[in-house]
Amino acid sequence: MVAAEAILRLMPPIDLSSIPPRPVTRFAPSPTGYLHLGHVANAVWTWGVAQATGGRVLLRIEDHDRGRCRPEFERAIVEDLEWLGLVPGGERRVLRQSDQDRAYGRAVLHLGRQSPVYACQCSRADVAERMRADGQEAWDELRYSGTCRALRLAPADGLGLRVTLGEEPVEFDDLRLGPQRQTPALQSGDLLLRDAAGNWTYQLCVAVDDTRQGVSLVIRGEDLLASTGRQIMLATRLGRKNPPRYLHHPLISEPSGRKLSKRDGASGVRELRAAGQSPETVLGEAAYRTGLIPAPRRLSAAELGSLF
Repeated sequence: MVAAEAILRLMPPIDLSSIPPRPVTRFAPSPTGYLHLGHVANAVWTWGVAQATGGRVLLRIEDHDRGRCRPEFERAIVEDLEWLGLVPGGERRVLRQSDQDRAYGRAVLHLGRQSPVYACQCSRADVAERMRADGQEAWDELRYSGTCRALRLAPADGLGLRVTLGEEPVEFDDLRLGPQRQTPALQSGDLLLRDAAGNWTYQLCVAVDDTRQGVSLVIRGEDLLASTGRQIMLATRLGRKNPPRYLHHPLISEPSGRKLSKRDGASGVRELRAAGQSPETVLGEAAYRTGLIPAPRRLSAAELGSLF
């Protein structure tokens, strides 16, 4: 098992009493590589909270990026989850973003009736260069400055699509981190809905999927906290009256402090399996390294609810 250089202190109890009864949540990996210990940590929190609240977990394959996703990775994700003892919702049904093309197209049309949706020719490199020119090189994420907003470019292959955001703030209460206030227009600028390659973007897909699939509780790593306000804003514009509740859990980091990635083979589930680790050992390590238990120990999938 991967040695932890620094372990978070034991998490204080999380108050789950405000979660609606029998919540629907989701485990939503992208099939761009194999599962690693960071994914297992998200699974521990997702299935654990679902068990503790009588909820249900959907398996949603977030394959909106057609250029990077591979069917062999999707098959491996399902196999690894079954090895861990985690079968979504008690069944093997898989939801895929690649099956929702029409839903995303309808959502963009709906958004365009409320706020301008316009074609954009700017690449990520262009946006980064403009930020550097404006002295914003140290920002944590790219912020689009609206370069193409007034150009009135005709939508075409090779151009992206963006939606104009107002500067109103979004407030929500995270179950672990407490009250949050975000202003998406100041964080990211006008949101990209479809990229130049024709792929629907993460922000749009998640807002549409969580609404259409009845997701009432989103459990994910705290690296995605900044996305929450813009997803709530999009969902509200698409007609959702009550956004999901959110819980952003701690991340597992490499010794350098960088978040675990799919490039980190030492913590890959397939590698851990090949090294003879048991599912219980892997689940216990993920729980320990996100502060749910004070020391590593074996945990079965059926015990995850007891952590909450």
